[in-house]
Amino acid sequence: MHKTLLMFATVVLAFSATAFALQSQPPQPPPSAQSGTGGAPREGSVNARRQNQQQRIANGVQSGQLTAGETKRLESRQANLNGEIRADRSANGGTLTPQEHRQINRQQNNLSRSIYNDKHNAAQAHYGNNAVGQRRQNQQDRIANGIRTGSMTPGEAARTENREQGINRQVQADRAANGGKLTAQEHRQINRQQNGASRQIYRQKHNGAVAPR
Repeated sequence: MHKTLLMFATVVLAFSATAFALQSQPPQPPPSAQSGTGGAPREGSVNARRQNQQQRIANGVQSGQLTAGETKRLESRQANLNGEIRADRSANGGTLTPQEHRQINRQQNNLSRSIYNDKHNAAQAHYGNNAVGQRRQNQQDRIANGIRTGSMTPGEAARTENREQGINRQVQADRAANGGKLTAQEHRQINRQQNGASRQIYRQKHNGAVAPR
């Protein structure tokens, strides 16, 4: 009898300790509100989708599937979408309403289709096997890296690609006027413009502004 009472008391103490431990833990948010593994955005969330789209744009820039003009347009749209998300969340205590979430999702779907179409159309970035072309390609690689790491925001990437597009057009026009070549004066002018674009890329990647996560 004494042995039975001792076993019963042990079970009661163990149960009480477990219940106390559970009650002492802070409440956990529902799975739908938690981040993914390692603090990454939850798969399928607004943040995860825009990160994925930035990675796709970066890959297109580096591979040459996206021209400077196409990247400028895509990143301008992404910058506008980020502004809308920020405003909606600010107006609702940091969250999106179901209606806002559906609207953002539709816009992300449209942007996703545009990324695919731009990466698979006939327009390609061609740099040429020369000093000017190599610099243009190098600058695009640096922009792709900034987009991929988030050290360049979509707005910054759009402005830089707008500048690169202008340089590309000038190179094309100068060559068309001179039998496919640049004069020594034109080459110096293009080099000065590329130096300016290079400094802009550096500043944007090191100014502390990062793409939203």
